[in-house]
Amino acid sequence: MPSEKSQYIPPPPIPTYDEAVSGHPSSSRPDWPPPASPIDTRPDNETESQSLISSRPRQADSSRRGPNGYRPPFVESDDEGSQWTLEDHDSEDDDDAHVRRQMQELEVEDPLDEASSGASSSSWTKRITSSLPQWRWRWRWQLPRITVRLPRQNDGATTQDAESTETRRWFRLPKVNSAAAILLVGRLLAVFLILGFLYLLFMSDLFTNMTRRIGGQMFDPEAVRQYVQMNVDSGRMRNTLEHFTSYAHIAGTEGDYALAMDVRNDFMKYGLEDVTVDDYYVYLNYPKEGGRAVEIMSEDGKEAKWTATLEENEVGGETAGRQTFVFHGHSKAGDVRGPLIYANYGSREDFKRLTDNGIKTEGAIALVRYYGTQGDRALKVKAAEMAGFAGCIIYSDPAEDGFVQGEPAPNGRFMPADGVQRGAVSLMSWVVGDVLTPGWESKKGQPRMSKEQTAGLVKIPSIPLSWRDAQVLLQHIQGFGDPCPEDWRGGVPEVEWWSGNASSPIVRLKNEQDEVEQQEIWNVYGKIVGIEQNEKSIIIGNHRDAWSFGATDPNSGTAVMLEVARIYGDLLSKGWRPLRTIEFMSWDAEEYNLIGSTEYVENNMEALQKNAFAYINLDAAVAGREFHAAASPMFRKVLYKVLDRVVDPLFNATLRSLWDDRNADIEGLGAGSDYVAFQDMAGTSSIDIRFDGAAHPYHSSYDNFQWMDRVSDPGFIYHNLLGQVLGLLILELADRPILPFDMGSYALSLGRYLGNLWQWGEEKGVNGQFNLDPIKDAINEVEGAISEFEKWQISWEQTIVAANGWEPIGLGQRRCDYNNRMSNFETGLLDLELGGGVPNRTQFKHVLFGPQLWSGYEEAYFPAIRDTVDAEDWPLVQKTIDKTADIIRKAGKALLE
Repeated sequence: MPSEKSQYIPPPPIPTYDEAVSGHPSSSRPDWPPPASPIDTRPDNETESQSLISSRPRQADSSRRGPNGYRPPFVESDDEGSQWTLEDHDSEDDDDAHVRRQMQELEVEDPLDEASSGASSSSWTKRITSSLPQWRWRWRWQLPRITVRLPRQNDGATTQDAESTETRRWFRLPKVNSAAAILLVGRLLAVFLILGFLYLLFMSDLFTNMTRRIGGQMFDPEAVRQYVQMNVDSGRMRNTLEHFTSYAHIAGTEGDYALAMDVRNDFMKYGLEDVTVDDYYVYLNYPKEGGRAVEIMSEDGKEAKWTATLEENEVGGETAGRQTFVFHGHSKAGDVRGPLIYANYGSREDFKRLTDNGIKTEGAIALVRYYGTQGDRALKVKAAEMAGFAGCIIYSDPAEDGFVQGEPAPNGRFMPADGVQRGAVSLMSWVVGDVLTPGWESKKGQPRMSKEQTAGLVKIPSIPLSWRDAQVLLQHIQGFGDPCPEDWRGGVPEVEWWSGNASSPIVRLKNEQDEVEQQEIWNVYGKIVGIEQNEKSIIIGNHRDAWSFGATDPNSGTAVMLEVARIYGDLLSKGWRPLRTIEFMSWDAEEYNLIGSTEYVENNMEALQKNAFAYINLDAAVAGREFHAAASPMFRKVLYKVLDRVVDPLFNATLRSLWDDRNADIEGLGAGSDYVAFQDMAGTSSIDIRFDGAAHPYHSSYDNFQWMDRVSDPGFIYHNLLGQVLGLLILELADRPILPFDMGSYALSLGRYLGNLWQWGEEKGVNGQFNLDPIKDAINEVEGAISEFEKWQISWEQTIVAANGWEPIGLGQRRCDYNNRMSNFETGLLDLELGGGVPNRTQFKHVLFGPQLWSGYEEAYFPAIRDTVDAEDWPLVQKTIDKTADIIRKAGKALLE
């Protein structure tokens, strides 16, 4: 019975299997099955299955019969996604047409239809040819066809002919006629010509140095200069200084480390690259509470009749923590007693005068004043040691630094009665850097001298004192020894000036201290990598550590450096980069013998001698209103150019005009700050810039933020001006195509330095003992070499102007070589032979610049010659002269090689 769900009544008959495979049940067809194809080798079961799909016979199409038994596909798809090929026997005309349409849409050509080869065109072809000329090609690219065939039962019975029938060609070479070949070669030549042009376009630097800023923006150099000048922010520098002076930060202390991390964080915030904290392990000393004393003892020596106050009045406030105790860095520990003798400025000549007057100094305590004929406090102590004294006290006299000169701090610029000048007494002009590792870096695992072995430490204890305490000492030696001559008399009130002698009251000097032979210190570095000579550096350095709060020395320089670093970080974020690398460096432990910068130089000596173009130093950067610069002669031209752009708003004049009005000149580099290691040891052309011309309460607690804000630089006007000078100076040195060094000025300065040496010898009456002509002849040769050398720059400028700014790659390479040779001239003035340098002070290698043995902070041209003259070793003097002349001559020749 039919199903109730069926829609057909009666239901259609269901054919049996035999009926289904035998044909259509409703008709009898004598022509079915059709005769087998002679090329169809499939087994019966496959042909039988095809009858289930179609009951219509396949018509042989002779027009589609391929040669050598080729059989076109019917249901086979050439879709790239298909992995299998199946054959179909359905040959109905409508189906064939449908397949051909699909093949056209899939860009599959019928190999038997020649017309289709030229007529078929994909959408890609239409899009391309719509914008290109319609050249006729007689061939086209085709990928090889791959047919994957399932195994069959009668595969083993197939003949060799059948196998060849099934074979498909893997590669089909296009047919190319001569016209197409010529056209192809022409197009290839055109492509290579275009690529070659593009290569020359970028490699020849067609658009001058700005095309090197690939990936960045084009920057007008003048716009960059204006950006630097206009973005110096006085308010930011004020805030920076207030923070950095909010507590004492002696090298190696917690306060120092905290500020090192602040500098590091600022560098990172500003976007500087490769920000690094570089630590060294050096010898430092620190004062103990109650460990220092200056006392006048009773006649029997058993008790103190008077004890010096020592410490300054508290000026830092509650938030500043404890003020730094009064002490001398690198002083000798000890507890000594002896008669008090006054020795003026503590020079060797002063001590000799005492001896000549019959005053015995052996075992006495020396009282000397700061400044005068011996400016270096360490050399005062050393001279006292050599004169036989047991200890040395150095005080600040108001005649040089006090009310005699003007209003004292906190309302004026001079030292008040209780003010004390701290400082180190390590022998900077003898050994620079860590005194236990002279000549090599103070890293973990490096060898170290003992304190007894080094020549950089004095061997008697010392202590600084205020004139308030010194007044009592001077009053107690009245009537002892000889009355002092006029030039020995200071400005301490209510004192009759006597020298004292062996019968003077006994004074006790106690100096107990903490000593750390490997105290960790921290330099901090950050850079902006250049895009042309990125291995070459312009280095800007400022030390961070201070004896107390350090508003002037050194943190006015810190505020300026960080502000300029911020501005350059902003430029970097906008896509600008200099031609050469700019490096900002915050030194530690400068106050202790220039340790931080010196250890860095010793650790990177070869790289600096090769790649450091210039070093710019900031120390006590803002102490007055007059701009000063101490520098290598290389900087004269670029410095004057910068000063012409910066205007002092208080005088309504450029810094250059104010400079000229007071007949200022570039000063010589002595031994007072971090440029020493760069200029005198690595041969890096260096400059120290500052606003000076007025006193400040040097190395005392009165040099604090409140004093700077109210007295020294209200409104931070001169911080701003120095920031402009520094920013422009960096830009000129780092981004000028040709390094703006003044070689002509250097040539003229060489003659001036020689004249200075001759005058010095004349004053000593020793010029007849040696001959300076070799140096004179060498300088003449250098002047000629420099004159010839500078002609290339003129030629380069003319070439660039004539080419509208186009600098070919070869010319650019020669320009970089020109810069290198210009910079290497300074390095060439180093005495680098084994054991070379100043005799007995071989850390100092420069033949022109460096401290003289007893000159301390002052510049001394030809220091090695001066030392040998002082020693009156005349054969060595002439040998040193000849050697110096040879070094100068070779440096000049290297410019033209």
